[in-house]
Amino acid sequence: MNWPTWLPLRDDLQSLTPYGAPQVDADAALNTNENPFAPSATLVKAIAAEVEKTATHLNRYPDRDAITLRTKLAGYINSQSSTEFTYDNIWAANGSNEIIQSIFMAFGQGTTLGFTPSYSMHPLIAKTTRSAWIDGKRNADFTLNVDQGLEQINQVKPTLTFITTPNNPSGDAVSISTIVRLADAVKKASGLLVIDEAYAEFSSERSAVTLVAENPHVIVIRTMSKAFAFAGARVGYLVADKAVVDAMMLVRLPYHLSALTQAAASVAIDFKDELLGNISTLITAREELVVGLNKLGLQTIPSSANFILFTGFKSDAPKLWRDLLAKGVLIRDVGIAGYLRVTVGNEAENKLFISAVAELIQGDPS
Repeated sequence: MNWPTWLPLRDDLQSLTPYGAPQVDADAALNTNENPFAPSATLVKAIAAEVEKTATHLNRYPDRDAITLRTKLAGYINSQSSTEFTYDNIWAANGSNEIIQSIFMAFGQGTTLGFTPSYSMHPLIAKTTRSAWIDGKRNADFTLNVDQGLEQINQVKPTLTFITTPNNPSGDAVSISTIVRLADAVKKASGLLVIDEAYAEFSSERSAVTLVAENPHVIVIRTMSKAFAFAGARVGYLVADKAVVDAMMLVRLPYHLSALTQAAASVAIDFKDELLGNISTLITAREELVVGLNKLGLQTIPSSANFILFTGFKSDAPKLWRDLLAKGVLIRDVGIAGYLRVTVGNEAENKLFISAVAELIQGDPS
């Protein structure tokens, strides 16, 4: 952008563009890794009732510590991973992005190491909080090279090391044994290991939350946006040692999580069995999409998330993206040459996507 001369915008921000996927109408919106299944009528009614009750007190500030929500989130994690967390080990915020920002605000005084390509907000938030970011490298197939990672940790000795599993945009999951090795190296470097598990519920790998009790330098980021189909509510949370949570309280904004958000999210957790029941459906659909793409001669990166990174098309990625949009299918150009990413949608969306890709590939004269 050409910023006006009178605007004293920081020099290191002037070349940046705001984060965000295109928001355009499409018959199949498969670009932002949303859960395609809307809340049931029963859940909607329960949320509405709780919000109505909460609305009678909107003249008062919300519980700034979100004790009820954090307690329920701890119970959810315990039920999934056989852990023994309390609300003291949980901090909730407006989406996982606020969690990431707060981690940088509290601990980002040194160097941060992250293995790219990965979630693009990690280095972006590092820059906006004036934290030094170093790109670690991945293998050619986008998987994490643990030996190179360990070597970089030993050399750089970062204050923060970010791992995303399953990784976005590639979809691969990092094994718990690999995370343990990384955690040991980070500990020796006197740093913190931050594991972004936004898509953990779609993976069969053991969660890194099981490491926190014996590794207080491990922080795990989670979200209700994906598996809980709650993207519109904006609720993220971290699981960590109590000292980490206490540090979050130093950098949070006052009353940062509204009473309405807390109320709605608390109800959603009560419906966790219903909401998580769609995960197996999405995993099956993911594998069917992989088969469909492979039948068209395209290559897919193995995914443990609710999206697929694919390649092998003859046209360049931006062109295929535009051509798909013209057919009513919106997917994501993640900025990796020769690759596009598609979110797993509902049955109709997935069929439309495969059909559109087939028409475009078969009609490509090149």
